[in-house]
Amino acid sequence: MREKSLRDVDTHYCPGCGHGIVHRLVADAVDELGIRTKTIGVTPIGCAVVAYDYWNFDCAESAHGRALAVATAIKRIEPEKIVFTYQGDGDLAAIGTAETIHAANRGENLTVIFVNNAVYGMTGGQMAPTTLLNQKTATTPRGRSKENDGLPLKISELVARLPAVYSVERVSCDSPQEIRKAKNAIKAAFQNQIDKKGFSLVEVLSMCPTYWNMSAVESLSWIKNVMCKEFPLGKIK
Repeated sequence: MREKSLRDVDTHYCPGCGHGIVHRLVADAVDELGIRTKTIGVTPIGCAVVAYDYWNFDCAESAHGRALAVATAIKRIEPEKIVFTYQGDGDLAAIGTAETIHAANRGENLTVIFVNNAVYGMTGGQMAPTTLLNQKTATTPRGRSKENDGLPLKISELVARLPAVYSVERVSCDSPQEIRKAKNAIKAAFQNQIDKKGFSLVEVLSMCPTYWNMSAVESLSWIKNVMCKEFPLGKIK
């Protein structure tokens, strides 16, 4: 049965992309918590931008990287609404790093869904802050190097060190078992906001077969066998 929070529309995402799975998990959580009519999602530029085409609740679009600034404003004006951001790694961990850190440091009572596929998707497959060492992208054709590009940014561990942050968890959508864990984490992050516990972030390791130059099946294995070594799954805070 289709969730009330999902529209009956065709997907535009590339075959094997993880965004559709995460959309479904968000919709599941919203419906199961009975908060659809008071939920507001904020989506920035990037592959996440058209999430409002799929969700059947209110959404706002922000400038690239500014989702948490917009979400903060909405939540302060409408404190009883359930406000969340849905952001990719190029947005949350690069262009929006300042907004991410300062919203977390203030302990804003928000929920953040952070989709990490280790690459810029919409703009052409460039290196992102979360791109792994030796990973080839449009701007690192020989692979990311520590000397030229630095190390992958572990935004969840960084945010978790801030005293005002309530909850941080990293999950994945590479298998049915991990998808179930991801759903529970997303639902818990929304419940934290309902209970006014403060800033909660869920990082979801997601597939991008197109810019990883892999098949959909290969991308699942790459998350499990490669990506999870750099970004370990589990409750961080």
